[in-house]
Amino acid sequence: MAIAAAVSDEAADTCLGAHAMGVSRGGRMLLASIDFELRAGELLQLHGPNGSGKSSLLRVLCGLLPPASGEVRWNAQPVRAGDPHFLPAVAYLGHSDGIDADLSAAENLRFAAQLAGKTAHDAQIDACLHALGMGWAAHSPVRALSQGQRRRVALARLALLPCALWLLDEPLSGLDEEAAARFDILLQAHLRRGGMAVVATHQPLSPPGRILRLDA
Repeated sequence: MAIAAAVSDEAADTCLGAHAMGVSRGGRMLLASIDFELRAGELLQLHGPNGSGKSSLLRVLCGLLPPASGEVRWNAQPVRAGDPHFLPAVAYLGHSDGIDADLSAAENLRFAAQLAGKTAHDAQIDACLHALGMGWAAHSPVRALSQGQRRRVALARLALLPCALWLLDEPLSGLDEEAAARFDILLQAHLRRGGMAVVATHQPLSPPGRILRLDA
């Protein structure tokens, strides 16, 4: 499956920024004065102990939570809830895999494409599942898969539905060494074609990118 491509002029102009941003949860301020700028082809890793605010920061960046202060900017413009210029550019994967256990792996990917207003052909779905080592499970019900296998199916959506910005919360959770290597290939291809990624993880990524350390 060819998932690498040259950086387009449009991709080269994309930029995600956090400016004087604060993040709170349950009325308690977790993070304050977060500032960064991420451009095409760049990776930002979020490092910190459990409870340091990594997951909450990702939810703010994707628009699921409002910032407690400051703002998120996409291409120099402030991001608002439901922003039609921002949401189609974002692929968010949280702790939950977000897949339907009653559907097969292929049906889950086809449904994800429909939600995004796109049509996914069988060959595309098969190629994306094969990229994560899950081609054999295309027609298997997700409920019969292990936690790590379900995570692979969730990650296959990243290959199926290219988005400029990936916001990923512990994407390697439950993955063995071989599956983690497949994800690295997927991530590197995404960055080479001008994508961006913010990844919360306790595990090393290749390439490592920039690191934002968060304290509990």
